[in-house]
Amino acid sequence: YRLGSLLGRGGFGTVFAATRLSDGAPVAIKRVPRNRVRHWGELPNGTSAPLEIVLLDRVSTGFPGVVQLLEWVELSNDIVMVLERPERCQDLQHFIRARRFLSEEVARELFRQVLEAVRHCTSCGVLHRDIKPQNILVDLATGQAKLIDFGCGTYLQKTAYTQFAGTPSYSPPEWTHCGWYYGEPATIWSLGILLHQMVCGEHPFRRGQKISWDHQLSLPQQLSQDCQDLIRWCLSVHSLDRPSLEDLFCDPWMQDTHLP
Repeated sequence: YRLGSLLGRGGFGTVFAATRLSDGAPVAIKRVPRNRVRHWGELPNGTSAPLEIVLLDRVSTGFPGVVQLLEWVELSNDIVMVLERPERCQDLQHFIRARRFLSEEVARELFRQVLEAVRHCTSCGVLHRDIKPQNILVDLATGQAKLIDFGCGTYLQKTAYTQFAGTPSYSPPEWTHCGWYYGEPATIWSLGILLHQMVCGEHPFRRGQKISWDHQLSLPQQLSQDCQDLIRWCLSVHSLDRPSLEDLFCDPWMQDTHLP
């Protein structure tokens, strides 16, 4: 591999653009210091590996909506992952910022792809836990969205989680108020914030607004009623009031095929 420019730096590691010398394919190389790896798991062949790699191995089945792990290497001080990288891509945060906000038609198509990626992860027994615009790549040539960065992920479980990993401003109110959350309702909450960011261009709770149990979300009047209803449903303060993932696929706004 020939290393290129720095793509990003986070709490867990550093990501570089790179080129595979054998065929010139663009890839991303993620380097994580070994001492930063908090959780380990086991691959199907019995090899011990960082949990992020175990989760990536589970979801890397060729499904286009999730970044594929191509290979990984364990060095003395670092774990190195080689991941697929579209030639021309932009994370969703920059994609939205360049346009201020997305039209409902564009948002609907990207949101549908994110829902499909979440459904794929669920079917593989994986909970991503950090769905946000920075962790979604948009292939500018094809419009394909890809879920990336499984560094906060964990195994999907039916019981409540009592430890949080992810971005605090995307955590659901039940975690903030009660110290627990269930996988699907917490995911739906973060998807509601994501959809709001797509169509409004900003985080719904970014100006220090506290989410109270009687919270009323105000939305721009230019949004269609179906879109407003869907955002409010996802951002229901009580987790039992939120839709399921399958409810989202069947929602009237998601079914809308009207041309602009």
